[in-house]
Amino acid sequence: MPVLVLLLAVGAACCLGLGFVLQQNAARHAPLSDFLSPRLLLDLVRVPRWLAGIGLMVCGMALGAVALGRGEVSLVEPLLATNLLFALALSRHQTRQPLGRQGWAGLALLAGGVTAFIVAGEPRGGSVVTDPVRHWLIVGVMVGGALLLTAYAKRSRLGAGPVLLALAAGLLYGVQDALTRVSGQRLSDDGWVALCTGWEPYGVLALGIAGLVLVQSAFETAPLRMSLPALTAAQPLAGIACGVGFLGDRVRTDAGALAWEGVGLLGIVVGVVLLGLHPAMPQGPAASRRSSPTLPHASRHRTAP
Repeated sequence: MPVLVLLLAVGAACCLGLGFVLQQNAARHAPLSDFLSPRLLLDLVRVPRWLAGIGLMVCGMALGAVALGRGEVSLVEPLLATNLLFALALSRHQTRQPLGRQGWAGLALLAGGVTAFIVAGEPRGGSVVTDPVRHWLIVGVMVGGALLLTAYAKRSRLGAGPVLLALAAGLLYGVQDALTRVSGQRLSDDGWVALCTGWEPYGVLALGIAGLVLVQSAFETAPLRMSLPALTAAQPLAGIACGVGFLGDRVRTDAGALAWEGVGLLGIVVGVVLLGLHPAMPQGPAASRRSSPTLPHASRHRTAP
């Protein structure tokens, strides 16, 4: 594994994890009337803590884009999943909660799962699949799945809604990462004109905005422990599917390697869930806030304490 790709991906994960915590600290104070509406972003843009979280997320996405340009999606995505470790570190600082058995078990499973998948699979680059049907089929399944999850989330915004929205955002972010790599390769090979005349960079922008609305809607309606594990687990799985499906990434496919790759992915998911459910993760909106009427426009832009 290239050391530079490792450092870039872990740096991206650090920025993303810290940014998610700051975003949720601010989004939980947003009015529920903004649920799944672009107005939510207009409300939050006035909150300094949210802007700091977005700044960190942008830095993380930039580092991730550079890592994706230098390494395979199936290599970078598992490393990006470690953002939950940095989110938990900041949350522990805020709540003063010890890690305990659950925290250490989640940490070990997440780190061990990432290591097992990378060592067993040995992700490496290959020829980009030129079949447009296969390309659009995989993208369509991911985006269609996100739309379906969002539709169900509208019906239970304070129940399973936040988890469904986070899963949908994770699918979109996984596709966004794959298109980011395609855009980077096009820029490197053919220059700015070819990049700007292709649809991929505009797809990256559209998926980023849609994912941002979904994530902030999940953050405003539930504790971080409900939304972030789903987001962190779905994104690498979607990214790996895109990488292997149409970007030409190759992993070992002998029986032993596939078994360890499956164990590694399962360890990542279970570790993410354990860490996400840790008591140190920030609480969501107070029950009284959920049952109270919408705040007047003049007083509803509150910064998190």
